Amino acid sequence: MMISQSAPPALAPAHASLFLDFDGTLVGIAPRPDAVVVPPGLAAHLRRLSDAFDGALAIVSGRSLPELARFLDGFEGLLVGSHGAEARGMTPPLAHAPAGIGAVQAALSAFAAREGLLYEPKTLGGAVHFRDRPAAGAAVAAFADALAAASPGFAVQPAKMAFELKPEGASKDRALAALAALPAFAGRAPVFLGDDATDEPALAWAGAQGGFGVKVGPGDSTARYRLPDPGAVLRWLGMEG
Repeated sequence: MMISQSAPPALAPAHASLFLDFDGTLVGIAPRPDAVVVPPGLAAHLRRLSDAFDGALAIVSGRSLPELARFLDGFEGLLVGSHGAEARGMTPPLAHAPAGIGAVQAALSAFAAREGLLYEPKTLGGAVHFRDRPAAGAAVAAFADALAAASPGFAVQPAKMAFELKPEGASKDRALAALAALPAFAGRAPVFLGDDATDEPALAWAGAQGGFGVKVGPGDSTARYRLPDPGAVLRWLGMEG
């Protein structure tokens, strides 16, 4: 890992493709996942950006697809949710959802309720957040590991102050590779912006494919460039934030 420092250069829409995380990248992190504040006009600006890039733009998030679409109502472009397990506008890289989703969600929900933590349901899994109780992180990690070991087809995904169970094999770098195979993305240098540990494989993938990654916020990263916060991301994208 390296500590990326410099701000990214301006993009040439005719030669680049743009992949954007949502939480922590386009919107600020909120105390609860349902409490994020979407900047006014964000969906319209993304629509204009997608047109400028001739459709070579996608939002790639760990959020469930319906929730992502609700927050970005008015943007009709490519959306990838659940770390690549769901998609709108393309076939998701994950061919089959694992069995036992309901049991996994019930176990995560019960654990969160018992420990006084926040459970976030997702279409193909769920997450337990411990932002309000940082000391509970080790217990959440241990529970998630044990549940994944007992739930074939699922894997643990660490995130900012949370642990999630997601379908095994779903990852943002795999999602970017599938998107890059679409005609609109052909011959373009991929650029990915993300803020979390869940984004690191995709940040590295973009750099390995002749483009670059942009780390949003603090922390070590494989990304070549850095922006300090979502406001800076929106300004770099040509929108005041």
